[in-house]
Amino acid sequence: MISLKIKSIKTINETARQFINQIGDRTVFAFNGSMGAGKTTFIKAICEELGVTETVNSPTFSIVNEYETEDGRIIYHFDCYRINKMEEALEIGVEEYLYSGNLCFIEWSEKIASLLPDSVVNVEITELANGERNVLM
Repeated sequence: MISLKIKSIKTINETARQFINQIGDRTVFAFNGSMGAGKTTFIKAICEELGVTETVNSPTFSIVNEYETEDGRIIYHFDCYRINKMEEALEIGVEEYLYSGNLCFIEWSEKIASLLPDSVVNVEITELANGERNVLM
């Protein structure tokens, strides 16, 4: 297990670069943490460091956002918070995204746990008392 630290919003991109260095050939990442832990903010920093120039925000209502990096790679960002039934995930084609070979960053992944590939990387973000965030992967 790898532990990274987000010391502040000013250093989040540094931590994002450290995270990217650990990705390897893995593509599906389930970001776990309480509401307000910083999942979306960290995913935004990761996307920026990967070369996404468009606005990265939570796909709370659309469920999935697609981003493209400057070099043409595709990243899918999911927010499954509003999914109430597995059928909803299947209807939007979640499995096609997850097995596409593109990077997939998933918030509230427990809502679609049975659809996640065995190779999913669980990323736990916890807020510490001093406001820092611990990232375990």
